[in-house]
Amino acid sequence: MMDLPCVQWQDHVAQKWIGLDPELKETLTSQLEVDDLFKCALTLTTQDDLDLVRSISSGYSVQKDAELAATCREKGNCSFQTRDYPAAALHYSQGLCFAHQGSEQLSLCFANRSAALYHLQHYQESLDDIDKAIKNSYPSRLLHKLEDRRTQCLKHLSVGQKAKEDHHKTASENHKTPDTVKGASVGLLTFGICPQAAVGFSSERGRHLVAAERIAAGEVILHDRPYSCVLIPGMEEVKGKGGRRHAERGVLFGVEHRRCHRCLTETPCPVPCEGCSYSRYCSTSCQRDAWEEHHRWECPLGADLKTMGVMSQLALRVTLKAGLKNIQMARDPIRDEHTESEPSGRNGESSDPCTSYYGDSYPSVFHLQHHLHRHSPEVRFLCAITVATLFLKLSKAGPPPASWDLSGPSGADRQSPDQEGGVADWSSNLWPLGSAVLRHILQLRCNAQAILMQQDTGAANSPVQSSREIRIATAIFPTLSLLNHSCCPNTSLVFSTGTRLSADFSESLTEHRSAARGVTATVRASKAITPGQEILHCYGPHSSRVATRERQRLLQEQYYFLCRCEACTQQQQEEEEEEEEEGSEGRQQGSGVGGSPQSGLLCGKCKGSLKKSSEDGGKGFICLLSSCAHRVSLSEVSRRLQEIRVDLEKAVDLMEREKPDEALRLLRRTQSQPGLALAETHPVQGELEDATARAYATMGDWNNAASHLERSAVAIGSQYGDDSIELGRQLFKLAQLHFNGGARGPALSVIPKARQLLCLHGGPLSHEIQELQAMEDCLQG
Repeated sequence: MMDLPCVQWQDHVAQKWIGLDPELKETLTSQLEVDDLFKCALTLTTQDDLDLVRSISSGYSVQKDAELAATCREKGNCSFQTRDYPAAALHYSQGLCFAHQGSEQLSLCFANRSAALYHLQHYQESLDDIDKAIKNSYPSRLLHKLEDRRTQCLKHLSVGQKAKEDHHKTASENHKTPDTVKGASVGLLTFGICPQAAVGFSSERGRHLVAAERIAAGEVILHDRPYSCVLIPGMEEVKGKGGRRHAERGVLFGVEHRRCHRCLTETPCPVPCEGCSYSRYCSTSCQRDAWEEHHRWECPLGADLKTMGVMSQLALRVTLKAGLKNIQMARDPIRDEHTESEPSGRNGESSDPCTSYYGDSYPSVFHLQHHLHRHSPEVRFLCAITVATLFLKLSKAGPPPASWDLSGPSGADRQSPDQEGGVADWSSNLWPLGSAVLRHILQLRCNAQAILMQQDTGAANSPVQSSREIRIATAIFPTLSLLNHSCCPNTSLVFSTGTRLSADFSESLTEHRSAARGVTATVRASKAITPGQEILHCYGPHSSRVATRERQRLLQEQYYFLCRCEACTQQQQEEEEEEEEEGSEGRQQGSGVGGSPQSGLLCGKCKGSLKKSSEDGGKGFICLLSSCAHRVSLSEVSRRLQEIRVDLEKAVDLMEREKPDEALRLLRRTQSQPGLALAETHPVQGELEDATARAYATMGDWNNAASHLERSAVAIGSQYGDDSIELGRQLFKLAQLHFNGGARGPALSVIPKARQLLCLHGGPLSHEIQELQAMEDCLQG
């Protein structure tokens, strides 16, 4: 996990803890204030710790490297020659990040990327790269190539501009003036909580959000921007022309190669940091803002931050963005935090009534509960030593800005980081900054929010969309932190970056897009919420995916509460009743093994339903038909399900290697195996039907593909619910299949159902909604 420090550092700190004097251990364990814990850790951090970090971080180098720049450019040329322009652009961008400022290699990478962008029809971006190549001393003998490309880009842009003007002219002629004026007067999107919701407080629930008025399903409850966020390296694959797993032709890149390191916007032409080879941005303005907020300090520490993990970097980034003045204002007066009431069943926000809830509100971040006394002594020590080490590294990287000097002289001590007074000055005057980093890293263990995005998983140019949800970043959201947890929540949470922002609170689409830079979290009601009812969302373990006891264990370990939400209470009661009835150990919900009488498993002999057997401690299944009474052991069921999953992975791999016919034969053989069958509602059966549909679709057999996807939708609906986003995405794919197969009636029947579910959870501006509308217009036209 990139969230935590690397294993070598964790092991080092663990050994350091074991070697501590017992009295010192007791002192550290009994600390009730973050300030005291940080100061103590600072005295225990040695040069050996700093040397070890330097040794480990040598494997995470973020230095400029001319040879690597040339290698990346060569790889880009290979992709360009095979007309894989997306991969070529990514390679050239990587070369730009490694190239030194002002070098010929930098100009060549800009020039080559302009060619890839031209073929991707990003004409303005291609022009920008042409200008940058020339400004960085592009070889004069090759200038004619750039000028020719510039001419072609300008020609395409002029044609596109004329078409846009004609479209606007036609649109304005077909609309009445009053409508235009009305649309122009609409305000910008409002961040924060909608008027129908209010902040409540109780000793049991802490601060939380409740419905002040009725909130209809699909209505937006809140919009929030993160106070800060950090990309998770290596969490996304970008395929080449041959598919995602084709080793010869596919190319893998992480989100860090494709998204802005400040606002997470996806960009085909990132702007590299001038100082390191890692950070890149969607624009020069984001690059400048990141430098002012945090990157001027992170840049020389890039390799160290990779060693220390995402949580450490996010805690540091929050602190650097706030600055010492905001930190001291949030600390004043110092609150007696360890005496605050600790709410149960929640994410751990404090009860400070003065905090505002906005993405730029540092006090709302500072006053989140840090749960210092609930973390284990080993975890506290790991966090404290990690932060103390980073603080010392930071103090050696350069002087703090003059604006941070709120106490003591700003004299010569700060002029140079090489002076002996530099470190002492940081330690004596700026220790609250280090303490704030420790505070935030402790908070993030309970309050960090994963930013999830839909990622396309289909082969290149696939006629049917296939996607999965991936985690691209970790963030801290001040307003979102108000929501308590439920394993079956009454809200949906979606994230958007760039210009994809939902049109709610009556804002005009055009104006949102002008203000939509950066990542936004949008919470909608997934069902009607009545006045007084609490607004809840899921912290991760969902009742449709994870068994009750496993959910409660995970939540207890990370968030320090025993979940007693409606889903947990109801399912636990059902499990206890089943245990009493059958004398078994309870069902293993979500694994596909077991369940209440209808387990989703069918008898291999008569195809009747299997149920848990009360014999042998409930370690097997028996056919419900008394005339059959066939028995299957739990180990046999587990073995069979594992075999099916292995075959599923093989089938997906065959499809990604453009062998759908072989995949189809394998899937047919898998489903015809004797011994055990799966009901149509079983999750694994749903996966089999989905894979079979994908194989048929790849072969252009739309009717068979649609037939199998309909069966998959039955399993999806059974597992996640008829009003779930998962079913909405499945119906979206079904609409695509019907449309591609020319099945007008079935397509028009499915589109409204898919639209309803996708709108309910994601709002009206998602690309899926737009595509559904385009299909419907075409079919009706």
